[in-house]
Amino acid sequence: MKKRWIAVVLLLLVILLMPSPASAQGVPGLSLNLQQTDNPEKVVSTLQIVGLLTVMALAPMLVLMMTSFTRLIIVFHFLRQAMGAAQVPPAQLVVGLALILTFYIMSPTLNVINETALQPYLEGKLDQKTALAEAVKPLKTFMLAQVRERDLALFVNMSKTERPTNPSEIGLTVLVPAYVISELRIAFQIGFVIYLPFLIIDMVVASVLLAMGMMMLPPVMVSLPFKVLLFVMVDGWYLIVESMVKSFH
Repeated sequence: MKKRWIAVVLLLLVILLMPSPASAQGVPGLSLNLQQTDNPEKVVSTLQIVGLLTVMALAPMLVLMMTSFTRLIIVFHFLRQAMGAAQVPPAQLVVGLALILTFYIMSPTLNVINETALQPYLEGKLDQKTALAEAVKPLKTFMLAQVRERDLALFVNMSKTERPTNPSEIGLTVLVPAYVISELRIAFQIGFVIYLPFLIIDMVVASVLLAMGMMMLPPVMVSLPFKVLLFVMVDGWYLIVESMVKSFH
């Protein structure tokens, strides 16, 4: 399932720059030779390939900015820091879990993109411009459901553009940064809530050690087993994953 959605995302990036199947005359080649030509199609094909490589390089940033990945990865890092185990779980595992949950949360949106934009484009029913416009619509719907009106108004005012009368008029240059700061705000709120029980354990352990005169023993070393025990007893991963998935509208 994960590989399937990765393929869908990569194919959507190809839509922007690859020629329409109905008008394609063959697979474009890549040449690094600097030659003069009177055929504009060769120049356009080369520029499309260069642009495609550029978009592929920016693909990780697009995933971060336009999906649920931002909120998930920040909350998981807050959890790791709150427990005091900076290396457990490993960073690669945290990122992998965030990616898996991102594809799970975004699967309804990706299904709509696949049905309304990708498949019609591959069948030759839509040109690349129309397919791209159709692919952006579900992403905008998802982001608009999460973004705060205050954050959206901030970037509309700073862009010095006319106030949109309906959501379809909001451009990505305004919506994406507003969505990102809204996600950061929510992630920090969740991180604060996660920190509280672990902070109480640290305070209790530090007070006990101080009362016993064991000032040379690091409180973090003693409190870590109690934090892990608390997290396991309340089934912490289940609660956090369930809460994070349900936090998206």
